[in-house]
Amino acid sequence: MTVNTQTDTGRRVIDRSERIAIVLNYALLIFLSIIFLIPFYVILRNAFLPSKLITAFDWTWLPMPPSTNGWRDLLANTNANIVDGLRNSLVIAILQTVGQIAICSFAGYGLARIPFKYSNIVFYAILVTLMIPGAVTFVPLFVLVASFGWISTFQGLIIPGLFSGFNTFLFRNFFLNFPKELEEAGLMDGLDHFGVFFRLVLPNSMSVMMSLGVITFIGAWNSFLWPLVIGQRSETWTVQIVLSTFMTAQTVNLPAIFMGAAVSILPLVIVFLFMQRYIVEGVKMSGIKG
Repeated sequence: MTVNTQTDTGRRVIDRSERIAIVLNYALLIFLSIIFLIPFYVILRNAFLPSKLITAFDWTWLPMPPSTNGWRDLLANTNANIVDGLRNSLVIAILQTVGQIAICSFAGYGLARIPFKYSNIVFYAILVTLMIPGAVTFVPLFVLVASFGWISTFQGLIIPGLFSGFNTFLFRNFFLNFPKELEEAGLMDGLDHFGVFFRLVLPNSMSVMMSLGVITFIGAWNSFLWPLVIGQRSETWTVQIVLSTFMTAQTVNLPAIFMGAAVSILPLVIVFLFMQRYIVEGVKMSGIKG
């Protein structure tokens, strides 16, 4: 009887410690979520506040009543149309994402599965590119794009971003862990390497492709410096460049900037909400599931 009493007491202690751990975990998650959401709250708050209240010393928690000056100024800017900027950013981000995932997946699969003499040299050369800062290659890349006559064109904005050494590295590591039995069965059935890739490997690699696709899309959407240098005409301005026109040496239209920021991050929020499970699966590099 004493043994049972001690056992029950031990279980209660364990159950209590587990409940405390769960409460602490949820409290930490709630705290981190609040910190994560603060910038979004500030953006939405300032988007519906007049400029004098944004810069006032007294903090205004909610815009009551909400001001529409930011939205009106955002649409009234004829020199830099926000709708055109959103369209350009969407086109560039989609094409870069699709092109980069296609090219990097081909390169990663070739380095992982197709034997050739200089595969290791090519792979190490790709790794070396990851160690070179982007600022070092920025000017040579601009000179190369300018020599092709791609200034203020979508070719100049899209084509230099169609390859990523980092994505190629991740694809290669993923395909190295891919079951060889499936590929060997496909080769025995008469498929070549392209057939094996498109019919067997690709359908079972959607998790890593979607994960890297989301990351690539976000990076292409948020790009600022390269579109600023290459897109010298307003027809090719992205949404980031359009927002920068509201901040000049003479004036800063804060409501329009925050309203534009709220509009520009909305597609990223939607993409992240719908694709977050693919990001988790891709990071795990789980491969084929039974």
